[in-house]
Amino acid sequence: MHLRLVPEHTTIGFMRMRKIAFVVSCALIVASIGLYFGKGLNYGIDFEGGILMEVGSNEPVDMAKMRSATSGLGLGEIALQEFGRNTEVLIRVERQPGDSSAQQIAVDKVKKALADNIGGTLSYRRVEFVGPKVSAELVEAGTLAMLLAVTAMLIYIWFRFEWQFSIGAVIALVHDVILTIGVFSILGLEFNLSIIAAILTIIGYSMNDTVVIYDRVRENLRKFRTMPLSDLLDRSVNETLARTAMTSATTLLALITLYLFGGEVIRGFTFAMMWGVVVGTYSSIFVAGPLLLYFGVRRNDGDDEADDKVEAIESAS
Repeated sequence: MHLRLVPEHTTIGFMRMRKIAFVVSCALIVASIGLYFGKGLNYGIDFEGGILMEVGSNEPVDMAKMRSATSGLGLGEIALQEFGRNTEVLIRVERQPGDSSAQQIAVDKVKKALADNIGGTLSYRRVEFVGPKVSAELVEAGTLAMLLAVTAMLIYIWFRFEWQFSIGAVIALVHDVILTIGVFSILGLEFNLSIIAAILTIIGYSMNDTVVIYDRVRENLRKFRTMPLSDLLDRSVNETLARTAMTSATTLLALITLYLFGGEVIRGFTFAMMWGVVVGTYSSIFVAGPLLLYFGVRRNDGDDEADDKVEAIESAS
């Protein structure tokens, strides 16, 4: 017996719900932009600057014990991440008010806390101060990466389909990015470089969902030349709905497991991915698809030879 999340041959009227969906999306976008400029984001050390300490040990490190030792130092945010072998830890400490001497005092506090509470011999292989200039460069690089990704998607869809499909897909991507930034702002979650990586992954995931629907729309445009565009879009979304639901559900299942058991270090990244899967699936169905109704599409999409093949297949069946 096959597992089906969506019944076969669904006939859900997605296009009839487009106005409600557009109102909801516009309201969420406005709220997200307002939160970004009003409340702002809780930038992590990567963007705000701070102290990086690479610590090595002669025996496996107890991360829970190390976090406990550094949590009550009054230095603000301190992030610990195991990397490489289980004897190496990267410590990020929030930038301290004051000059370089204030940063050095913070480093000495961390070293003392670790020496007092952690067994074994610790070695400090690297201690660096990340200043505001470096942080600003990271912000610019992250923003540029997202803009380049969206531009590349715009060009790809334009060449593969038509400009109407391209604009619809990019609007859906921008929708997803803005709502992701908005949810991080309202929840006050840390926004760092790993979240930028998650957003880029969300862009790819959402685009993949959108292209699947657009491919079916293009096929149906060739097969049903007299069908109203609204009905054709409903048919296309319904025909791909089982695939979309199964992909989203299995991806979410893996991400939820990772969120619950993957540890604190990747929790922000995993949350962003879970949110991205949900909002990306929503935008593919309720944003990218219905936008074609407003932009319009050509009925003679595809060459005559392709149409002849489709007609021959239909007549044979």
